[in-house]
Amino acid sequence: MKVFTQSVNFNADSKLIQFTEKKIESLEKFHDKIVDAEVFLKVQNTSDKENKITEIKINIPGSELIVKRETKTFEEGVNLGVDSLKRQLKKSKEKLRDTSIS
Repeated sequence: MKVFTQSVNFNADSKLIQFTEKKIESLEKFHDKIVDAEVFLKVQNTSDKENKITEIKINIPGSELIVKRETKTFEEGVNLGVDSLKRQLKKSKEKLRDTSIS
């Protein structure tokens, strides 16, 4: 699976990009037909502490799964996003299984 990571309004260090890619690649355990993933890491110019926006888009045949999280750190955003995507991927796979049975 290819993981495309883009950082908007800042330069992401290689550790953050590696962390993100490793987390996203772990999603392959939950769905074997993931085409690719796009991750957007953005910093909002606000006085809020939760100004880091993590947006993850997973492409699977027939649909896209998108998660957006606003957190204090990108790591936290990636973790929350991946957890949410795990649930979505499981549901998607169950739907596939249900339609192929009937």
